[in-house]
Amino acid sequence: MIEVTVKLNYKGKNYLTNVIVNKDTPEKQILHIAQEQIKKQWLN
Repeated sequence: MIEVTVKLNYKGKNYLTNVIVNKDTPEKQILHIAQEQIKKQWLN
């Protein structure tokens, strides 16, 4: 497992989030996981 720091733009704001994934996880999936984490923060 590795920790990847992802910078995303969501609803016009920039976010920095960490995602813990397996080494062989595709970049597209990492970005999807990061976006889901940001969405969850917006709902809380």
